[in-house]
Amino acid sequence: MKTSLVLTLIGRDRPGLVSAVAACATAGGANWLESRLAQLAGQFAGVVRLEVDEGDADRLEASLRELETEGLHLTIERGAAPGLTAGRRMTRLELVGHDRPGIVRDISMVLARHGVSIEELETACESAPMSSEQLFRAKAVLEVSSSVSLEALRHDLEALANELMVDLNLDDGDRGR
Repeated sequence: MKTSLVLTLIGRDRPGLVSAVAACATAGGANWLESRLAQLAGQFAGVVRLEVDEGDADRLEASLRELETEGLHLTIERGAAPGLTAGRRMTRLELVGHDRPGIVRDISMVLARHGVSIEELETACESAPMSSEQLFRAKAVLEVSSSVSLEALRHDLEALANELMVDLNLDDGDRGR
């Protein structure tokens, strides 16, 4: 039987970090299934999901822990098999607007109020093309219960978007966007 190991990694960014993790995974018989890796403020940060035979998981964990001697901080958790929960659907959310503190908090509060789970969230700040003002961009994949009215969710998000003065798009997948 296979098991998933979910790793969180952080350490001073330098060449070879991904290679070191990948070498441990391969040597331990694991398959690298998915990851999100980034350089943030001079730090390497990432989340990785490996799949390994259950009997090899402890040995792989011990091997990965040896990377901590190189200054990489690790958290390793055993994960469950992924899959969409029955009665739920995937929806995409995109947002862009002038940056200001609290955007993620405000949007996530609306989502939580509707019982929406954030499956993926990617955010970035960048300079606007003409004005060079800071723009905040967010892309999210959401898991929404079939009992949640997408129109009610859209209404609440659009009301917040107007208040925040951001452009927001909620793609329910049924509209062919």
